[in-house]
Amino acid sequence: MLPNDYAERLYAGVLGKIIGVYLGRPFEGATYENIMEELGEIWYYVHEKRGVPLIVTDDDISGTFTFLRALPDFGNSLNLTSEQIGKTWMNYLVENRTVLWWGGMGNSTEHTAYLRLKKGVPAPHSGSSRLNGKVVSEQIGAQIFIDGWAMVYPGEPDRAAELARKAAMVSHDGEAVYGAQVIAAMEALAFVEKDLNQLLNTAIRLIPGNSIIYRLISDLREWHSNEPDWRKTRDRIVANYGYDRYGGNCHIVPNHALIHLGLLYGEDNFQKTLMITNTSGWDTDCNSGNVGCLMGIKNGLNGIDEGVDWRGPVADRMYLPTADGGRSITDAVQETFSILNISKVLHGEKPLSPKNGSRFHFELPGSVQGFTGQGVTLENIKGHSKNGLRSLALYLKEGMDETGAQVRTSTFIPPSDLKMGGYGVMASPTLYPGQTIKARLEAEISNHHPLVCRLFISAYGSDDRFVQFTGPDVILEPGKEAYLEWTTPLPFYLIGMPIAEVGLEVSKEKVIEGARIYLDYLTWDGCPSVILKRPEHNGTAWRSAWINGVDHFQSLPETYRLIQDEGRGLLIQGCREWKDYQVSADISPHMVKSAGIAARVQGMRRYYAFLLCEDGKARLIKMNDYETILAEKNTGWRLGDGSNLSLKIVGNHLTAYWDGFVVFDCIDHDEPFLNGAIALVVEEGRTSTGGVSIFPVISDEPLTG
Repeated sequence: MLPNDYAERLYAGVLGKIIGVYLGRPFEGATYENIMEELGEIWYYVHEKRGVPLIVTDDDISGTFTFLRALPDFGNSLNLTSEQIGKTWMNYLVENRTVLWWGGMGNSTEHTAYLRLKKGVPAPHSGSSRLNGKVVSEQIGAQIFIDGWAMVYPGEPDRAAELARKAAMVSHDGEAVYGAQVIAAMEALAFVEKDLNQLLNTAIRLIPGNSIIYRLISDLREWHSNEPDWRKTRDRIVANYGYDRYGGNCHIVPNHALIHLGLLYGEDNFQKTLMITNTSGWDTDCNSGNVGCLMGIKNGLNGIDEGVDWRGPVADRMYLPTADGGRSITDAVQETFSILNISKVLHGEKPLSPKNGSRFHFELPGSVQGFTGQGVTLENIKGHSKNGLRSLALYLKEGMDETGAQVRTSTFIPPSDLKMGGYGVMASPTLYPGQTIKARLEAEISNHHPLVCRLFISAYGSDDRFVQFTGPDVILEPGKEAYLEWTTPLPFYLIGMPIAEVGLEVSKEKVIEGARIYLDYLTWDGCPSVILKRPEHNGTAWRSAWINGVDHFQSLPETYRLIQDEGRGLLIQGCREWKDYQVSADISPHMVKSAGIAARVQGMRRYYAFLLCEDGKARLIKMNDYETILAEKNTGWRLGDGSNLSLKIVGNHLTAYWDGFVVFDCIDHDEPFLNGAIALVVEEGRTSTGGVSIFPVISDEPLTG
């Protein structure tokens, strides 16, 4: 049975992870001496001092919350294998672009493992020291991705450590696996046990007694018992387990030691524990992320909220750039409930969907889910919810500008992050034209006047500047509730441009300071009605809305010129939630092995596709790690010919059209994909497309040409 406070502790663990990463990222790789000289002890965020953003993409975050998807993708089975987790890598990673440090064979451990997997070497052999050598296989990566495996098994350290072992061995071996098992076991037990010594005692029994990790932990515990100054113990770590003793770029052993240094000397305080681990240097974002997660789980939200404001600047915001582009723009609440529901299925319990599955529901204490305000102060509070326990309170201010008060959250990459350095942001919008936004509001009974409220969206326009569109006005009387509903438009001159924000606006008229509104939820549903092509103005953000899984993506002279040097590439857009729709595109293969369109795309290796192939055949295929031909036909098509391809899917019924005529009409009875995005497909060659359209469908009757 899951702990009664599981959801809140899980949320604290997710927050602790991202806070720790954001705290340590600006000086990743620095030494203790350099940190002390430039920054001093790290008691709070230093991104502004380093001139970098706080909310960034980072492999520690992306890998942690992405590789865990192996569980739902493979049926949430207790018998999940390393090989299946390796297949998850290949599905969600976009080569050379997302999640990993793509540092090359034998240099980056994770890139090395990816290349092994790509060549058909299954996990766990892909990460073995026998194949990759001891130094490469014992770097830090296995540990930094491990927290999710612990969080699905609260109070069950043995199971968490076993899952961690299987996941770690996709890319690592030896001491790296033992370090990952220790962290996973400690985090799992921390849901029900607060004593650090008990966490350590349980974790070390799960790894070999003759391992370096085991000896390191024993040494640190002894040094801590005899030496009150963490700095002197840090010196002993450098002397006995320092970087000079281990090869590679970022070995597990020295960094694992700094995690325990912070835990042992941190006096059970979230801030001090992070300070010691970060100030000690080396792989700061990785170490800090693991420490933050463990401390968040162990001491809960109160432990994070004690002292400085860690949560306010973060506002739950996260990026998870993968081939599942509709989930790249996310937040700590959404990821918490994703993990929670994986765990519930594993434990035979019913999944939770707060407020009928609303995207923004604010059901966890202190959560704001990325919302920020203008002319308003925000606070998560109890009450004022129809079907839940909490809501987001909006305290209106005096001195608002002519637009009144607004609260908003991102649905796509904000302008400041379109060209983010480092790993970069790769994402599709989460909201599209044709989808219906819904929200529920309540007004404080003490408000002196009715308030005029409306939904709004902001889309990228000319020069990639935002253009705002508003929904219909709704009058919110004091003490009353109001439901807002609006199907999102996008005018012709913005065709193809992504919607970047959604929010709520309150008219300035008759608003006085102290008026209060409560946002119960905000969500949207339905498939989009959208055309994706080059806009009529000079904006460029439309290109960033595509997950670029092809070797070369050009947009001159055609809107989409796709070139794949080897294998099959996908240019993906959309969301996993899309279900029944028809996708159409003009396809002009120049020289290809195959080209076409895909639907229900769930990554690089999970989708349906309608392809024109070099042997003159058209094929309807299902890709699920390996390719299955659902139907094929000789067509006599030729390279250079332009064709209009459409693929309509309702439930498990697929209908493919070529220039308006039905080519294939079939049912997939074998575990069909029931939702997913769309893509353009190219295999070994060049193809071009002028535009893509997606429209919802409700009939499962085949159409005729």
